[in-house]
Amino acid sequence: MAGGITVKDVQAQAFVAAYAAHLKRSGKLEIPAWAEYAKTGSHKEQSPNDPDWFYIRAASVARHIYIRGGVGIGALSKRYGGAKRRGARPNHHADASTNVARKVVQGLEKLGLLEKHTDGGRKITSAGQRDLDRIAVQVAKAKSSE
Repeated sequence: MAGGITVKDVQAQAFVAAYAAHLKRSGKLEIPAWAEYAKTGSHKEQSPNDPDWFYIRAASVARHIYIRGGVGIGALSKRYGGAKRRGARPNHHADASTNVARKVVQGLEKLGLLEKHTDGGRKITSAGQRDLDRIAVQVAKAKSSE
């Protein structure tokens, strides 16, 4: 059954952590120079504490596009957005940075994991699906050996 395991069969958090480690280990994903200073959205007060946040976001975006193809930058921005704290006034939703989403998608496209969808947005390539499923099998094996 190990050959039939896909990304949908493993826990999201475990998969994203494993795929982020894989992306960092490979060293092929290009990280922008501004990544260590940037916030991930206007609703955030500070930049991320984790120095590997760009790899984690890239792994999460790859998983999201694997599960739901045809996702564009605006949809990713909305998905990674959050509550904008407005003091005593009620919170409102604020979208995440579209520049971060764009750079992540462009980096994954350069790796050959994503391609443009005919109806707009991006979709996973067959090579990308194979790569993500291979990591999912490793995560499932690690989970079963615990």
